[in-house]
Amino acid sequence: MTSSADNRSSSRFFVLIPCAGQGRRAGVVAGQAKQYQVIAGQPMVRHTLAAFQGVKRLARTLVVVAPGDHFFDPVAEPSFDVAACGGASRATSVRRGLDALIRSGAQAADWVLVHDAARCLVTPAQINQLIDACQHDAVGGLLAHPLPDTLKQAADGRVAATLDRSDKWLAQTPQMFRIGLLTQALDAAESAGSAVTDESSAIEALGLAPRLVAGSAQNFKVTYPDDFALAEAILLNRSRPATLLSQPLAA
Repeated sequence: MTSSADNRSSSRFFVLIPCAGQGRRAGVVAGQAKQYQVIAGQPMVRHTLAAFQGVKRLARTLVVVAPGDHFFDPVAEPSFDVAACGGASRATSVRRGLDALIRSGAQAADWVLVHDAARCLVTPAQINQLIDACQHDAVGGLLAHPLPDTLKQAADGRVAATLDRSDKWLAQTPQMFRIGLLTQALDAAESAGSAVTDESSAIEALGLAPRLVAGSAQNFKVTYPDDFALAEAILLNRSRPATLLSQPLAA
């Protein structure tokens, strides 16, 4: 008989990318959702998917889109699956995506890495760093970045207080938890009527403390119009040949 400990030690790693949002804060082009707008020659979500394709130990990637979203229809996608089961909120899309993973053969003890489609600057190295740090953790964890700026509390458009930033982190993705635990956490949050802004907050509501894994300032979520230009500059710089990067600037 196989023990639960054996099942957990042989757990696989799945990826779930909620891709059903409209990104209204970023604005849209011709009615196109933010994650499909072109950055550095490709739709943003393609850069996101390319990073996960560079991590060989992942079992499968599932992209959750809204019903009626046909963006991925024209071409067969052997490297990832698409499920048109997205909901009105991120939490709903993730919860339905977890059900889709289970139906396709994933187990409750398997890990799932949930990642924002609009974090198109994540790298395979950062993803591997998260897996290495969390694969033996009792809870799981997330990429995050220590807050670099002075943090102000506002009231009526004016500064009400300056807050201590020494213990403050900016939550990023991927966020990595056991499928069964995350399902339980999201169901509990829905039953309680609690707003879930990320997977970690749902886990925290169960009284658990996810591990913080230092990420990168470049792993930001493309949210506002100015973010597109910055993301494109970073992607184009990464694509430059190493020989060009190493050449000295002209006098």
